[in-house]
Amino acid sequence: MSEKFSSQRRPNRLIHEQSPYLRQHAYNPVDWHPWGEEALRKARESNKPILLSIGYAACHWCHVMERESFEDEQTAALMNELFVPIKVDREERPDLDQIYMEAVQAMTGRGGWPLTMFLTPAGEPFFGGTYFPPQERHGLPAFTRVLQSIAQVFRQRPDDVAHNVSEIARVLRASSALEAIPARLDGELVAEAARGLASHCDQTYGGLGDAPKFPNTFVFSLFLRMFDRTKEKEWATMVEHTLSQMAGGGIYDQIGGGFHRYSVDRQWRIPHFEKMLYDNALLARLYLDAGRALARPDFLTVARDVLDYVLREMQSPQGGFYSSQDADSEGEEGRFFVWTQPQVREVLDDDSAAIAIAYYGIEAEGNFEDSNVPHRPLTLEQAAARFKLSTEAMGRRVSEIRARLFTARQARVHPARDEKILAAWNGMMIGALAEGGWALAEPRYLAAARRAAGFVMSTMWDGTRLHRSFKDGVTRFNGYLEDYAAMANALLDLYEASLERRYLEQTASLLSVVIDRFGDERGGFFFTSDDHERLVVRGKPAFDGSTPSGNSDAALALLRLHAYTGEERWWKAASDTLKLFAKPMAEQPFSFSHMLEVADFYARRATEIVLVGDPTAPSIGQWHRRLGARYLPNRALFVVDPANPDRGFLSPALIGKGQVDGRPTAYVCRDFTCSPPRTTWDELAADLS
Repeated sequence: MSEKFSSQRRPNRLIHEQSPYLRQHAYNPVDWHPWGEEALRKARESNKPILLSIGYAACHWCHVMERESFEDEQTAALMNELFVPIKVDREERPDLDQIYMEAVQAMTGRGGWPLTMFLTPAGEPFFGGTYFPPQERHGLPAFTRVLQSIAQVFRQRPDDVAHNVSEIARVLRASSALEAIPARLDGELVAEAARGLASHCDQTYGGLGDAPKFPNTFVFSLFLRMFDRTKEKEWATMVEHTLSQMAGGGIYDQIGGGFHRYSVDRQWRIPHFEKMLYDNALLARLYLDAGRALARPDFLTVARDVLDYVLREMQSPQGGFYSSQDADSEGEEGRFFVWTQPQVREVLDDDSAAIAIAYYGIEAEGNFEDSNVPHRPLTLEQAAARFKLSTEAMGRRVSEIRARLFTARQARVHPARDEKILAAWNGMMIGALAEGGWALAEPRYLAAARRAAGFVMSTMWDGTRLHRSFKDGVTRFNGYLEDYAAMANALLDLYEASLERRYLEQTASLLSVVIDRFGDERGGFFFTSDDHERLVVRGKPAFDGSTPSGNSDAALALLRLHAYTGEERWWKAASDTLKLFAKPMAEQPFSFSHMLEVADFYARRATEIVLVGDPTAPSIGQWHRRLGARYLPNRALFVVDPANPDRGFLSPALIGKGQVDGRPTAYVCRDFTCSPPRTTWDELAADLS
């Protein structure tokens, strides 16, 4: 928004909010309210419908709708006259976003942001959509026409409104009323679902389906599990092809590292430019797993670049991680990231510019609005052959070119950054950094994971409750199921990477709250705790999208903790959750791709690796480092010091495992059966294979 408006207008109520997204709208002429009792009471007392607008700071089309409609005086006046306007940051309030997104999908068959919903004064949805333009175009009605029509329907056709409310409420209640139906929950369910997903793979460009193309991280993580289970090469091929295409495309920031949100084309070349913390956490983890499982060091390099980008640009001074970077800068989408040939030649000498233009596909006419999104149409070997250099020499030249382009790009106006720290998204990044530190033998990644976990568990967790959001020294909002689940998995990752028992203790504390405050006796978990604000429905998050559903991530954490403790309550809660969703998993595998990964863990159970010896001994440390370099998707790792046995977190089946002749000794246990004691790495590696 221009400074001209902010100097001429008085701010609305959003000026007092912490969310950068809400504060972006603080000088709109719209009489925005944050979600809360004041706004809801105003709607009830005035008997006006609520206009609910939900978005997030890095959302390009949210910015477009603001410029076109919310900054327009006439449109704003209409909104203020006919409605009580409420603005919500979906990242702060995913509970509201989940309810009203499900409602608009039920009404229109599609969803997205900005989400535009019309509610009764009681908060019940009766009509909605996403982006509406200021004038009718592309089959979409003008926003002002929508406003007038909805207000007229609310005043003059209350029976129609009541009918819509009733029908939408029935859909919204369905997930929370789901009952477990007897269904198979085994490895074959997982295999059949994975085969169904594989049929949608793009054999030419990788990924699933056609444009627009999302990474679908959990689908390809599931394929890695299938390769681990079956050793069938088709699974490895689909993962390798997709990750290679993505890493060479414009969806990956070739100059600065990190992944953009998604690709608007089938070839992965032109992205929507926002960078989300969760995408980069999940993709770093996928590239780490694929690099180890498929012996692809180039995938490990991508993971390292992603983690370096996050530490460079997304870490707060307190150690937590910010939420996102915007798609726009200087009012233009992608301006920070794109290049023209003259811009490249301005930075590089003639020879280097020629290499950069060829290697990064910088075309004279541009591939994105007269500029270019860098991608890699040539492999390093092809570029070397074209410029008559060795592959090693070309690798050095490309590294130098990339560094110089990066330095030049840093002088540009950077995209805005949403500096909220969210518990769930930090959990995903903490887990990726812990895994990266272990897999890549990189202490600074593990140190960053420890620091971020320390921040969340000291600032956002008070010993009984986890908070969702932190900004400007203030924590806000009850933590949601996904916050507890993601942080629990992150702490388990930290334990396995560091072997520090305190992380297991913290995991148990978080999961105790999940069972006590979110659980349902019919199985599964609600989105919100039992003392949360009362909303129109208390739903159960089931579908895995760009992030895991709270239920799938909670079930995974519970299974993992059970492997360390043997406590039945963890296993039962996870089992009841998976049984609740077993039939939908089989019928809609795309919507349950992460839960299918959890079902694989459930079906195969944990591979328990027990190292017996002094934890400070070099041989134990070496074994631990080597384990980090292996792809072990269903692991549970124990180190038992015979001089100071600690049984607080030790599966009962493993108690009593001793050393051979006082030497460091290892056991691998599966399905309640353990290998003979092993005293060399080669023996241990053979058991793991």
